[in-house]
Amino acid sequence: MDTAAFEAALRAEGFADVATKFVPHAPPTPEHSHPFDVRALVLEGEVTLICAGESRRYGPGEVFAMAQGRAHAEAVGPAGVRYLVGRRAAG
Repeated sequence: MDTAAFEAALRAEGFADVATKFVPHAPPTPEHSHPFDVRALVLEGEVTLICAGESRRYGPGEVFAMAQGRAHAEAVGPAGVRYLVGRRAAG
């Protein structure tokens, strides 16, 4: 997926806080939630999201989303993960 098009779509849908982030490999996070919606495009590496006991791995070119308040844990792959992410205040 084209990163410029993805970023434009994020902004058009109200995701004002848009940035490219890198998260290095680390132990999985404890279950937590965020006070905002998230949508991200994986650029390099991989991340696994665990929600309600189900896990899904996301790699380059894949998009993941997490609604505000949704409990989840995250496991970052051995090479880390770099992604283009947007945050949107729930309202």
